[in-house]
Formats: sequence, C-alpha cells, structure tokens
Amino acid sequence: MNPTYDLIVVGGGPAGTAAAITAAHEGWSVLLLERDRFPRHKVCGEFVSAESLELLSWLLGDAERNLLERSLPIAETRLLADDRVLRIPVRPAAASISRHDLDLALWQAAVDAGVSALAKATVHKIERSQLFRVATAVGEYSARALINASGRWSNLTDKANQTSGSRWLGIKAHCHGEMEAGTELYFFNGGYCGVQPVLASDSATMLNVCGLVRPGVAGSLRDLLRCHPVLESRSCRWEAAFPALSTFPIFFREPLPVCGSMLNAGDAAGFVDPFVGDGISLALRGGHLAARCLSAFLRADCELQASLRTYAHTYRRSLRPVYRASSILRKLLSVPRPLRTPFLAACEFSPRLAQYLVTLTRSRAADTLSTMSAAAQL
Repeated sequence: MNPTYDLIVVGGGPAGTAAAITAAHEGWSVLLLERDRFPRHKVCGEFVSAESLELLSWLLGDAERNLLERSLPIAETRLLADDRVLRIPVRPAAASISRHDLDLALWQAAVDAGVSALAKATVHKIERSQLFRVATAVGEYSARALINASGRWSNLTDKANQTSGSRWLGIKAHCHGEMEAGTELYFFNGGYCGVQPVLASDSATMLNVCGLVRPGVAGSLRDLLRCHPVLESRSCRWEAAFPALSTFPIFFREPLPVCGSMLNAGDAAGFVDPFVGDGISLALRGGHLAARCLSAFLRADCELQASLRTYAHTYRRSLRPVYRASSILRKLLSVPRPLRTPFLAACEFSPRLAQYLVTLTRSRAADTLSTMSAAAQL
C-alpha cells in the first residue's frame, strides 16, 4: 500500500519548506518532495526583507537560527539609472542570505520538525479522487491535501500561465570583490542588475551579482556587467567564484494561488520582479499561509474547497498587491529617458516618496493574518 500523509508538498525551496514546517508544527504528517538536492545555488537576489525575518526565524528553529545571526544586514538600496544615484534607506534592515545556505537550512529545519523529506523525487503524475495520489521517481504516495511549490517552470504549473507576456533572462553569480554596504540596482535599456554583499558557506564575503534582461541584451555575466557604465567600471576587478547560472524564459504574470484542488505557493503561484527584493519573503509567506489555510480542512472543520477559497482570497488581498506595485515601478523605470527623468527627480527630491514606493512592494504578516481571519468567516 502507498504511504498516506495529511499533506504532500512538492518543491523544497523557501515556499515548500515553509509550508511543510508550518503544517508539521500544527501536528500534521507531511511529505516534502524535491526533484534536486541541497545545497545548490539559485538565480536569486538573495535579499530577505525585514517583514519576513521573524517568520524565517520561527521556521528555522533553534538548530538553524545561526544562519540569521551571521547574515549581512542591508540598510540601504542605491538605484543607479541614467546619471542619477537614488539612495533609499531600508528600515528596518533586510538580510542578505545565500540561497545555497538558506535552502539547505530550511530543508534541515523541516526534517527536524518531523517532515518526511525526499530529495531526487521528481513528481511524474498527480491524480485525485478522495485522496491525492502522487507518482514520483522514488515511489507513489497519497495525501489528503497537496501544495504545489515546485517553481514557476515545472510540469505541475499551468502552462497557459507560464508562457504569457514578455520573456526575460536571469543571470547570477557570486564574485570576489568589494563594494559599499547595501544593495545597488543598475538600470539600463532592456533590464537591470543588482549587486550586494553576501556571506559564502566558508564565511568569506562575496558579491551576489544577479540581473534580469531581455533576450539579446546580455547572454553572459561579462555581457551583463557591461550594460551599465558605472557597473562596468566598478566590476573590472571582480572575479566570478563559480560559472554564472542562468534561467530562461522568465515570464511575469497574474498570480494564480489555486489550480484545481491544489494550492500554489512561491513562484508556482506567481513570479514577482526580483528588483523589489520581496521574492523570498513572498515565498515564505505564501507557503506558511497555504499550510495555515489547510488546517481547517485537515481538522475536518470544512471541505477542501472552503480552505482553497480562504487561501485564494487571502493571497489576493495580502500578497498580490506586491506584484502590482512591482509591475508599476518596473514600467516607470523602463520608459524612455525623457519620461523617466521627472520620476527619478521627484524621488530624489522627496525621500518620503521613495520610501513610500518601497513600502508598496512589501507584504506584511499582520495584514496577511487579519485578511485570513476575515476570509475564513466568508
């Protein structure tokens, strides 16, 4: 007979582990399936906004909390576009954490919480009658509920939603080099590049270089660093610590928190523009929220469809605004220079305006929980 769990989570990134740990802490039996192995590098800005640090600390638990204690604080973002440098304080400070270390720590925290975690367990097929039946490369399993946190480009994600809109290429590497503390965002025609200090596994300080460009603008790390004159000048002595990673195609689309009877979390629900720095935060909050919403169903207090509705409503009210705000900001920064200049000048003249725009790209725990409570009463 196939092993049966209360919940199966597909995908071992921040969203999947957040869901698995949350459900395990609430007393449910959880199976976490990951198609790869940890540790590994990912194309990611590696910026964890302050709004999610408390949640991340809770998820990591005592055994893995030193990851937060040794993370580098990010207290300022510098936006370089045209001939301007716009300095925006990050208050409270965010944290710079390598995905190489973060994903492994969250995976281990899930195991410590009692989650059955299987690596190299690619999911081939999912069926549902009374239970979800999941066929993988290492066996077949059943569960009462299922969360899809397998990423934006997997065989579980709705293909119609994957391929709509403009295509982008993501490039990332860690480099040996130096820079001023904080995060720098270099905007140019056809994309942007973010750079910030990050601690490597051996405690050496590296520079995380991560860019998003239109096809044809840059095809390599070297090309990316040449896209902005200031970036090209500053990076002339940088040396890549490993061959650059890339991911293509990337699409921005309207978030899809529910698909059929599955809850989507992380990039499986929607891919937020990385320059706003809330992608990891959205993944953690989305996974945590998905598990919380399923608890009523797992306790037999409601049908699965009621939990799906609660999750969809809460996600759209609390998390989707981040996607809209990031889309608007990206469009403002991507218009021709004569139209972009007044916007940048206004932000430079009014730091409060710049700070307000940043707040629009942040998800907040209190807002999410209050919206969830209201949705559960619908």
